[in-house]
This record gives sequence, C-alpha cells and structure tokens, in this order.
Amino acid sequence: MADVLIVGAGPAGLALACTLARSGVSVHIIEAQTAPAPGSRAKGLQPRTLEVFDDLGIIETVLSHGRLAIPIYSTDTATDTTHRIGKPHEPTPSTPYAASLVSPQWRTEGAFLARLAELGVTVSYNVKFLSFHQSETTVTATVLDNGEEKTISASWLVGCDGGHSSVRRAAGIPFLGETFEDVRLLVADVHVEGLDREAWRMWRDGKGGFIGLCPLPSTEEFQLQTLLLPDERPDLSSLPYIQGLLNAQSKRNDIILSQLGWSSLWRENVRMVATYRSGRVFLAGDAAHVHPPAGGQGMNTGIQDGYNLGWKLAAVLHGASPALLDTYEKERLPVAAGVLSLSTTLLNDTISTVTIARDDRTLQLGVGYPTSSLSRDTREVHLRQGTVQAGNRAPDAPGLVISTQSSDATVCRLFDFLRGDHFTLLCFTETVDVAPRPWLHIKTVHVTDELDASGHLRAAYGLSDGAVVLIRPDGYIGLIAQEGCQAAVESYLDELSG
Repeated sequence: MADVLIVGAGPAGLALACTLARSGVSVHIIEAQTAPAPGSRAKGLQPRTLEVFDDLGIIETVLSHGRLAIPIYSTDTATDTTHRIGKPHEPTPSTPYAASLVSPQWRTEGAFLARLAELGVTVSYNVKFLSFHQSETTVTATVLDNGEEKTISASWLVGCDGGHSSVRRAAGIPFLGETFEDVRLLVADVHVEGLDREAWRMWRDGKGGFIGLCPLPSTEEFQLQTLLLPDERPDLSSLPYIQGLLNAQSKRNDIILSQLGWSSLWRENVRMVATYRSGRVFLAGDAAHVHPPAGGQGMNTGIQDGYNLGWKLAAVLHGASPALLDTYEKERLPVAAGVLSLSTTLLNDTISTVTIARDDRTLQLGVGYPTSSLSRDTREVHLRQGTVQAGNRAPDAPGLVISTQSSDATVCRLFDFLRGDHFTLLCFTETVDVAPRPWLHIKTVHVTDELDASGHLRAAYGLSDGAVVLIRPDGYIGLIAQEGCQAAVESYLDELSG
C-alpha cells in the first residue's frame, strides 16, 4: 500500500515522484518499458522548469549536462543567405535562469532518477498497467509485473503514461483534438562529420521544407529534425535514407552522418483532456495533453503538472483539506490549453519561416494562476500597481545577508529560502506568528534592511513596510496582504486546512 501510485516514469511522473518523496510521501512508480527510454526526444528546458529543478535539488546536474542559449542559425538554400534566429535573454536578479537549456531528455530523466535514489525511491520497470478500480479511500490497480498479474493499492493514482495513456482510457476520460497525418517530422540522433558543435543549424528551401541539426551537449550526437512530404514513406532505420534527406534539403554533401541511434516519426497530434481527474485518479503530462514540439513546451508543461500536483497531494496526505486537490485541474488545464495553442502556432511558424521562438511566450516565466482560488490579494487596488501579484511566480533576489552571533555573515538568494516542501512567509518588517497546523511546514523570512542590504528583494516585490507575502511550496505567490496581515494569513491557511 503506497500513498501514491504513479504510472509512467517519464519527466512528468519523475517530477511528481520527486515532489512527493521529499515531503515524506510513500511513492510507487511503475513503467511498462524494461529500462529508461533512450534518445534525445524532448531536449529544450525552459527557465521556469530550471527554477523547478533548482527547488527539487537537480539543477546542478542538469546544467552540467546541458547548454544554455545555444545559438541557432538558419540558411535559406534558395538565396544562400544565413542569419541568426533570436537573441538570448540575460539573467537578472529576479530571474537567474533566463535562457532555454538544451539537454537530451534521457539526461534529464537520469538527473531525476538519481535524486529519487537519494530519496529512497526506485522505478519498477517492465510493469504494465492494465486496469483499476477505486473506493472512497483507495485505488487498486491491476498490473502485469514481468509477465505476472498482480495488484497494487494506493490512496491516489496518477497516470503519467504518455499520449497513449492506459490510465486515461481506463478512467474513461476523452482525449479531445485532432491528428494531422500530412504534418510529420522525422527525428533522429546521429553522429555528424563536417559540422562544428557550436550552434544549432537549420536549412530551409523556401517552399516549406526544412532540416535541422542540433548538437546534443554531453554527448557526441546531434538531433536531426526534418519535415517530411505528405506522401513520403520514411525509413527510420536507414542511415542512407536520412543522409539523402539532409543532402537534398541542405544542398550540401560535405556533412556526413553516421551511427544512427534513436529515431522516431512525429505526427501532428494536438489533443488534451477536458478534465484532469476521475475520483482518486489524476492525469499529468502527455497523458493529459500532447503538443507539437515547436518551442519546447510539452515536456516543460508536463513537469510543471507533476510539480503542481505533488505538493497538493502531499499536503492532503498530511492533513490539509481534500478540496485543495480541486485546484490542480483549475490551475493546470488553462495552462495546457494555452500551451497547446502556442505550440501549434509555433509549429506553423517553423514550417513557414523556420523561426524558433525564444521569447516570453516560450520561456514560461509568465505562467501563473491569477484567477485561482489559491491566489489572494487583500490590498486595495491602487497599492497593487508596480508590484508582484498573487498567482505570479515568486521572483528571486540575490545578495541576502544572514548574520548570526556565532558565525560570519552568509550571503544567499531568496531561492535558497524557498527550496523545499514548505510555505515561505516574507514579512516586510511586520511580524506574523502562524498557528501550527498538522499538515503545515512554514518558514518565515523577516525582510529587514540588514537582510536585504542590496535592495534586490524590495525591488523585485515592490512592497512597502508592513506587507506580507505567502509563497506556496511550488514557488507561486499565494497571498499578499498590506494590512491585517496576521488575520489574512490565518484565514488563508484555515481554508487550506478545511
């Protein structure tokens, strides 16, 4: 009997498992494949996801295996002109991760698996989900474990098993949308001779055709992507066939491919669910929404699904109100719908112009929950101008000075205070003493001139003395209050307690 059974050990399932396990929740993860999946697959990690990794304790591993702001060059073979696409965003005090990071998906999953091992959790491979039934308190899944039928019981079940989700089908949740067979991408990991690894390079023919080669950091491989003609019959296992595609699209014969590894054919499959939940069963990641690959949105959205659901499941299992789980769908479904629209638009832009967006739309730093019932601001409207808002991601702030009588001063970031499964209460000089609750873990940070000597914290939040900010465990602002702060905080937490 586990607290949570997770079906699927991809990025969404692993992010969920890490979020739960660090909160002391017992987790059982099953995966139908016999081992972690190979291949680069989704390779773009957005800044907001890097902030999630910072919180979950895997950021250093991920950064060491990736490359930030890799330059992208596009060549128009019809005119033989080359230009650079986009400019990377620069870090700021409130946004330490400002650019996308390229890293093969198997590296990202490896970082999650190592972190889970530290937390005492391993994935059960070669275990196929078959069905489930649920009661008011329990979900029991029937699985095929290395060929033997077994049952696994848990308080909650989460399907993170991809676009063909068996959990979603067993729950009877429709997967709404369309599949367009005439839009197909061939994706493959290959070794390349005759091309440096300093940039991601693309070639377009002016007629809608394109091919790209992106060097995969911490490997000797490139990821190749090319749009196929509607009547093309691809041979995914044939290196000469893929070499021919490259020669034809790039108008070059001096780039030589070798050692074809993982390859896949992607079809434009644009779908999402109308609900993320059926009783004690939830969906996350590609099981709930599938996106075009343009803009690097799908994997990031799935990871943040797991991150959002994880802290809420943990809080409920520790005694918070079960109604908290209703906010998972209410917060994440609109995000998925927006990302679905954005990634489809970006795919069309990529096909027509081979532009790869690297702007505020794709970085996901602007994703928030301003209309959520968990986002509350008790200030008068005129006091909110020029400040952060409830539902925003909590900005970072470096240069915080911690002094004690027993040691030298330590300089840290606000993210250092946020890291963990707790709520964080920023008190801008006013003291708030929070009453204990069985499910609640909270840290209080008193924002004084001595702590915020650099002024970055006050600049990031724009709040005057006397205000308080309550930051959720997933790094979003839950509450801002300027007056009656003690009562506002207690009222907010009382509602979460039920």
